[in-house]
This record gives sequence, C-alpha cells and structure tokens, in this order.
Amino acid sequence: MLGVVALAVLPGLMVERGLAALVQASAAPQTVTPQAGVAAAPAPVTNPVSTVGQGVVLDRVVAVVNGDVILESDVDEERRFEEVQPYRTLTEFTREKIIERLVDRTLILQQAALEPEDVVTDKDLDAQLVTLRKDIPACKQYHCETDDGWKKYLNDHGFTEEEFRARWRQRMQLLKFIEVRFRNGVKISDDEIKTYYEKTMLPEYAKRNVTPPDLETIKRRIEEVLLQQQVSALLEDWLKSLRAQGSVRIMMPGEVAP
Repeated sequence: MLGVVALAVLPGLMVERGLAALVQASAAPQTVTPQAGVAAAPAPVTNPVSTVGQGVVLDRVVAVVNGDVILESDVDEERRFEEVQPYRTLTEFTREKIIERLVDRTLILQQAALEPEDVVTDKDLDAQLVTLRKDIPACKQYHCETDDGWKKYLNDHGFTEEEFRARWRQRMQLLKFIEVRFRNGVKISDDEIKTYYEKTMLPEYAKRNVTPPDLETIKRRIEEVLLQQQVSALLEDWLKSLRAQGSVRIMMPGEVAP
C-alpha cells in the first residue's frame, strides 16, 4: 500500500497549491474584520522608517488587504518559515508567490474571525509539534528531540519557541476553519475513485513499469487526494470572490502606501 508521500510524488496527484501552503502560520498582521461580503476601504498607512543613521527604511508596506497591512518583514518571515517545513509546497518560492500567499491568508483570517470555531488546545498543539520535530530532516543534526536542540533549530531560523507555537497554532486553526467550511460537505463516490484509479494512477504505474496496488488497498488514499483537490478548487473560487468583493492592493517597488 502506498503511503501519502508516495502518492504525492506521482505527477498530477496533488494540486500544487495545497491547503497547508495557504494557512501555514505566518506573521500575518492583526486583522480588522470587515462585514462578510463588504469591501472595506484601505486604511491610511505609512511605511515604517528608522530614525537611526540617515533614516534608513527598515520595513515597508507590500500590500493592503481590506485595510490590513502586509509588510516586507512578513515576506521575509514567511520565507524563513517555509524553510522550517518538513515538506515544501512550492518549487519556486519567489517573492511574488510569498505575497500572493500572504494576501490569501489574510483574506481567510478576516473571514475566520467572523465565524469563530473551537480553539486549538495546547494538548493538540503539543502533539503536532512532537510529530513535526521528528519530520523535519534538518532537525536530526540539531537533536530536536531535546528541548535545547529544538530551541536552537528555531533560533537559527529566526524564531523563538513562543513565536513558532503561535504560528503553528494559527495554522491548525485555519485548517480547521477550511475543513468545516468546505471539506465536510464534499463527498467522493466509488465511481470517482475507480475512475481516478483507472485513468490517472494505472497509466502512471505503467510508465514506471511498476505493478500497481489493488484498488481496494489504496482506495482511502485516492479518496483523500480527490477530497483535497475538490476542497482546493472550492477554496480557490472562494478566494477569487473575496478578492473581487474586497479591496486588495499590492504595492509596486518604490510605491508608497496610501
């Protein structure tokens, strides 16, 4: 039986822009929650400027989403956070893609604030972090199974333990929000699973000259892939709608925020 990772590496089996990529914890700004479906005008924002040594700009606004500000420092932190992930989700993690991800996450955060769900408990958070410390390849050389090793690993990536816990908790909360809003209403039929197995998986195994597993042994894995694809499509359409209804402005290089 193929594992999740084995399934994921087959071409076409997983959408490139998965849920984990959209809701990874970040330094997303504190949100001002607009009414659902109502566009909020961007609030006046000034670029933060240092008063030390000739007034060098330390941070600047890169996007404004319904009045919420995304800063250059958020982009940098997102890049560093991506390096911590055990399984990378973007093959080309450019600045433009980072900003796009942060804009999408801010839109989700704004809507999640209007529909509060059960909070993520410390017990659930701790359980995920224990698994994460085992799954990050680079953690082995840091001995992340020890608290000192884990703290050093995070510190080398620019995070305190408290900051990382807060961001991972946010990630879990948003995944829960997306699951409740979209996934619970998606049903995958046996015919869809069979069609996917015959038209997508079998040709891939044939190309690799590998004997495919029986459908029954991999049925649940295929169902999970199809679920993620459908939820990702629903989420993508929803985000497009939020962008159209709201106010999203991405700053050009050198442009000053309004």
